[in-house]
Amino acid sequence: MTLNTPNANHRPSLSEVHASLSVVTKGSPFRKFLSYFGPGLMIAVGYMDPGNWATDLAGGAQFGYLLLSVVLVSNLMAMLLQHLSLKLGLVTGRDLAQACRDYYSKPVSFVLWILCELAIIACDLAEVIGSALALHLLFNIPLVYGIFLTGLDVMLILMLQKKGFRYVEMLVGSLILLIGGCFIYELIVSHPTWSAVAAGFIPRSEIITNPSALYIAIGILGATVMPHNLYLHSSIVQTRKLEKGIKPLEVAVKYFTLDSCISLFFAFFINAAILVVSAAAFYQTPYSHVADINDAYKLLSPTLGAPFASTIFIIALLASGLNSTLTGTLAGQVVMEGFLNITWRPWLRRLVTRMVAIVPAIIVALIYGEKGIGKLLIFSQVVLSLQLSFAVFPLISFTSDREKMKSFVNGTKMKIIAWAVGIIIAGLNLYLFTSMLFYGV
Repeated sequence: MTLNTPNANHRPSLSEVHASLSVVTKGSPFRKFLSYFGPGLMIAVGYMDPGNWATDLAGGAQFGYLLLSVVLVSNLMAMLLQHLSLKLGLVTGRDLAQACRDYYSKPVSFVLWILCELAIIACDLAEVIGSALALHLLFNIPLVYGIFLTGLDVMLILMLQKKGFRYVEMLVGSLILLIGGCFIYELIVSHPTWSAVAAGFIPRSEIITNPSALYIAIGILGATVMPHNLYLHSSIVQTRKLEKGIKPLEVAVKYFTLDSCISLFFAFFINAAILVVSAAAFYQTPYSHVADINDAYKLLSPTLGAPFASTIFIIALLASGLNSTLTGTLAGQVVMEGFLNITWRPWLRRLVTRMVAIVPAIIVALIYGEKGIGKLLIFSQVVLSLQLSFAVFPLISFTSDREKMKSFVNGTKMKIIAWAVGIIIAGLNLYLFTSMLFYGV
């Protein structure tokens, strides 16, 4: 198999949009970069979904600015892992799910698929419930009806993809700008202590020694480094039509990595802003127990003395949820196609992957209603974090394989850093699991 040319017997990832967008090969570096810019935005969406909101709200309310360092470190880990993901897709012409199916035995591949589906269900659960909750708070739409409305993203994706994948990227980017604008307002009206904010980016031992802080910290890690995004990114970079050869690949890896890092910086800003606003509003107040989006909505305006704070907060949540369900549906398609090698029609594949999220969300909404949603969102992010190693280790292994990656194989320093990140993630998850098992954290 040659570089970035999959075997003729292999079905390309997201075949309906594969190599559908041309890139600029002449002109200024900025014009070239713009033709690659987009997949990173779609990946960044997963790092600012409603699950992040729950963990960031809880972290800020309970521990002030302490966990900002976790947000920062998690984002740096995400940048590294997404770089490896996009490199795998570009160089091998296979997404991570396809690479796992090619390399591992059928039983191992099946187990990895099940674990990934569980992670997607946990993630989609957060996104669907977050969107439905925003619709409920803004328009008084019952949660169950709101969950059904989120299923319309299937039709939206199909409509936009018929016009071109660029339209999907443009919609996602526009919603990210809306979310960013909302949180600039929230930061202005919350009046945080900026010196304390800066100090929060310095890691402290309390994060590890305090089991409650560690639980939320790993929830933040699970919400920030999204396992299904590693599968998605390796797929959607293949929407660009590249010339064959080493040089075009080098250019693509460079620009896609820049695209990813810039986009993930936006996600870092949103996550940090949520935690900062929560800390400024609720930390060391009678409301320090707030970990629920519904409670935050009710308390933000009166606590901050800003009449529009709550409404703008929920508008941002709705935009975040809509964005996340769009990319989550695509991720589900990539995973199901890649691991199972199915050849369903696009609308049917998306309907199935959407129902995998909507059905559990409806059950949760009927059982819990608005109560317990916050805890459920945090728990969903911990589930994501526990599954993360099963995506990270294969990714690092594949991109460190010279036979697969040729001259794009991870160098010695990259291997050391990547394996260290993978081991740290696995170690933290093991620590969390034992804490929950023996101490009931």
